[in-house]
Amino acid sequence: MTTKQKLLQICNERVDKRISDYKEEVNLIKESIESNDKGNSEGDDSGSGKLLNDLEKNMTYLNDAKKTKEYLSNIKSNIVSQEVILGSIVKTNVMDFYISTSIGKIELDDAVFYAISVNSPIGQLLINKPVNSSFEFNQNKYTITEII
Repeated sequence: MTTKQKLLQICNERVDKRISDYKEEVNLIKESIESNDKGNSEGDDSGSGKLLNDLEKNMTYLNDAKKTKEYLSNIKSNIVSQEVILGSIVKTNVMDFYISTSIGKIELDDAVFYAISVNSPIGQLLINKPVNSSFEFNQNKYTITEII
């Protein structure tokens, strides 16, 4: 398995975990709402209101995670490009990036990669840039040394 394939697999696993966690949280909230409704005869809706807000928030997170999973399915780990594209591993003089989704730090085979989104501030600076391009971000000067 190539490094790109491993990185994509890790991203998918982390997003799958998010989806699973949000589904579990949504189910717990639904159960709480049901038991709150059954045991609540005085018409006190303050607890139910908070639970409904939590449910809505977690449903939004769940939908976002599902969209991220769908987005990751667009990454083709066998494509090689001379410029930074979705799915590229970008090595710079400062750190290495995996252009995918905002997952953060991934340690793999004694190397560290930062999985970032194309839409992130640094992703915007990297996208479509060739090797030897330079840019500044947070007072650091980055030079692209390799695109895989």
